[in-house]
This record gives sequence, C-alpha cells and structure tokens, in this order.
Amino acid sequence: MHKLHNFFLYNFLIIYLSTFLIISIIGYFTLQTIFLDQMKDELKLSVALSSKLLTHAKNFNKFVNNIKKITNDRVTIISSNGTILAESNFNKIKILNYKNRPELLQAKKVKYGLSIRNSKTINKKFLYLAKYIKYRHKYLYLRIAKNLTVFYHEFFILYTKIISIFLLFAVIGLIITYKMSKKVKYDIDQITDYLSKIADKEYKSVIKTKYFNEFLYISLLLKNLVKKLASREKKKNKYNAKLRLINKQRNDILSAISHEFKNPIAAIVGYTQTIREDENININIRNRFLDKILSNAQKISNMIDRLTLSIKLENNNFTITSVVFNIADICRDVKNALEIKYKNRNIILNIQTCNILSDKTMLELVIMNLVDNALKYSEDDVEISLKNNFLSVNDHGIGFNKNQIDKITTKFYRVRTNNWDNSMGLGLAIVTYILRLNNLKLIITSEPNVGSSFGFDISSIVT
Repeated sequence: MHKLHNFFLYNFLIIYLSTFLIISIIGYFTLQTIFLDQMKDELKLSVALSSKLLTHAKNFNKFVNNIKKITNDRVTIISSNGTILAESNFNKIKILNYKNRPELLQAKKVKYGLSIRNSKTINKKFLYLAKYIKYRHKYLYLRIAKNLTVFYHEFFILYTKIISIFLLFAVIGLIITYKMSKKVKYDIDQITDYLSKIADKEYKSVIKTKYFNEFLYISLLLKNLVKKLASREKKKNKYNAKLRLINKQRNDILSAISHEFKNPIAAIVGYTQTIREDENININIRNRFLDKILSNAQKISNMIDRLTLSIKLENNNFTITSVVFNIADICRDVKNALEIKYKNRNIILNIQTCNILSDKTMLELVIMNLVDNALKYSEDDVEISLKNNFLSVNDHGIGFNKNQIDKITTKFYRVRTNNWDNSMGLGLAIVTYILRLNNLKLIITSEPNVGSSFGFDISSIVT
C-alpha cells in the first residue's frame, strides 16, 4: 500500500514537471511571438504616421532625430538607390549603401518590408520595418528599427515574472498534493492495519478512515464483510465446540461403561474360571458361584437397560401414555419392592390419596430411582412425603454442597466415586428427563452430613 502512495506522489511529480517544461517552452515562444507581433504593429503605426509627417519635412536629419526622441527607435531615410539620406544613430557618410537590404526589397513590392537581423554597423539585433513612399517628385524609403536587445531584456523580465508566479502556484500545488498524499497514506494505513487484524481474526477491531469518501465506502464494505466472517467464525466455533462436547460425552460414556462394567465382568470371569478349573468343587460352593455369576450378569443387563432408556429420553424418542391413577398406590408399591431389595432398611410413607394424570410406568420409575438413590447414600430411614401436592423423598445421608446440585442430574455423575453399584450415575438424569416430559421440574435441597430432599410439584397433573 505504501508503494501505491509513493507511486501516486512520484507520478504526480513527473506529470507536473513534464507539464511545467512543456508549458514553459510553449509559453516562451508564444509570448515572444505576441511581443514581436505587438512590436510590429507599433512599428507599422510609427512608420505610417512618420511617412505622413515626412512629406512636410525640409531637413531629413532634424526629422529623424525628432522621431527618435519621440519613439526612441532608430530612424533611417534611404533613397531609392540605397543611399543613406539621414540616420538617427550615425553619420550617413560612414554608412554603406542599403540598396540590397531585405526589408527595402520587400517594401518595394508590398506595403511594408520587414526583417529581423543583426546590424552590420552597430552589431546588434534589430527589427526593421520599411515603407516605400513618395516624397515630392521622387521616391525614398522610410525605415524604423527597434533594438531587440532591449526587447529581449524586457521580455525576459516579464517571462521570469510569469514563470515565478507559475512556480509559486506549483509549490503551493506540491504542498497541497503532499498533504493530500499524507491523507491518502493515513486512510490506506488504516485499511491495511484493519486487514492485518482481520487476518489475525481480531473481528472487533475498528477502522477509522476520515479523509476520502472512497476509502470510507471501502471501509463500510470491509465492515460488512467482517460481520459475515465473524458470524461464520462464530458458527464454526459453535460447531467445533459441539463436536468437542460430543467427543467428550462419547469418551465419558465409554469410560463410564468401561469402569462400571469392569467389576461385574471381572466377577463373572473369576467365578467361571474357578468352576472350570476345579472339576471336583463342592456342589454348594459351585451353586453359590453360579448365583454370583447370574447376579452380576443381571446387573450388567440392568445397566444396559438404564443406558438405553437414558439415550431414548435424551433424544426425545420416547412417548408417554397418560392415564389417571392414585399416586399413593405407586408410592406403596415402590416401598414394598425396595424393602425386599434392602432388607435391613426402613422406608417411611407420609402420603395422602391423590389422583393424577400421567404415565404410570414412567412416574413409578421416577419415584423408584429417587428412593433407591436415597437408600444408597444414607444409612438411616428414608421418607416418601406427599403434602400439598408436593411429592418428595427425604434422607439423612451424606448430603452434598450447593455447587454440586447442577452436576448430580447429569449422566455418569455420582457423589461418591469409591463404591460400585449398577446405577452408572444415570438415576437422577433419567428422573430429570421423565419429569421434563411431563412439564415437571426436579427440586433439590441438601446439606453436607445432614441429608437431602428430592421432590417435584404435581399440581399441574392433579385431576
């Protein structure tokens, strides 16, 4: 861009200097021609007036001297045969015959004879103008000459003044051009700096062109282009972030599956190898090992079912079938089922009869997961409460901090990581998805080493 700025300035200087040189030459010769033409007109007028006065003159020497005093020109009266009759500058006796002077030869043919040449008598350049006139009963030449040395001196002074004025305007023009060039350079630098920042993806950069509308228009186009680039970059970053999240989720799933499946598979492999290697193993021990194998296989099956359900719920590939039922009955069924699983635990019911419209199977799964989760993370009794259309599951377990509330409903998250169970950290995630399908929201309160409460308001589905 700086090359463009220099190119603009240097080319302007070249064009300007070339124009100045051409105008100077043309102006010199044109002005000289104008001056000569003006001088010729003056001589013609002087000759015409002097020729009329000459008809009344009695003394040629006195006449030429008087004309010279008036015009300050060289005046000569020449006979038709070239003899000098009177000369304002010299004694006529010392001057040669002028018969063959070009201006005299021309004057005899046309009205005026004109020539520019060096005078052989005084060695100066003159402009001669002669007229062939009748004086009484004979013809003679009246010639008036202007000294071109004086002319060229005056012409040079005038030409110098004109060139000086022209140079003054030229200098002013160059100063203005230089300042304009600096402004052009400023706007170009703004654009180049802006483009450099955009190349580095600094899309919030500001461009400040301020001198030329053309550059302002370019800057507006660039800003529109940058907006589109920034929008595309934003979409690209979102897409990349989404891909990274998908990859992270995939890795989390694989890691969780690998971790959770490791213990039951290891147990199945260990018990199977023991039975296979010892053909004479006690029948009671053999049956107990087979029960262990079956139990661990069932745990793997349950984990796969939970993972499949979680994926269906997350992808909205699950439809609910709403029916009217008594939620208190569901709570009692959950209590009976889990007290068989947790034989040494007690589940307290503090509920009232309430009919609701919802998917019975899915809501039973919600309550089952909440109670099962409470039993895992507590040692004391667990309570199922239903008051004022708010159902909650309360425990007196380990609890957790407030900053963990948003995390515990995500897949594969567990408050304790040093124990194994078949939940894979999916229970609360499944609960959240099912409640969301019913336009319900899980509300969690907890305090470390005091206990937790998981519940939801069923007012919107009460019949």
